[in-house]
Amino acid sequence: MSPSAASPQISANAHIDIYDHASRARWAELLGVTDERLRKAVRIVGTRVSSVSAYLSK
Repeated sequence: MSPSAASPQISANAHIDIYDHASRARWAELLGVTDERLRKAVRIVGTRVSSVSAYLSK
């Protein structure tokens, strides 16, 4: 498995699969937040990574 296949693609069109625990854990680590904070951000702004990242950087 290549390194790029092991980590989620970060792009404007990327979405977080909030129902997949492993995916949530990877995104939470990449964004530097807890799982709970990530889930709250997704509830507020949706699953698009760019939206979640912008919300978390406030």
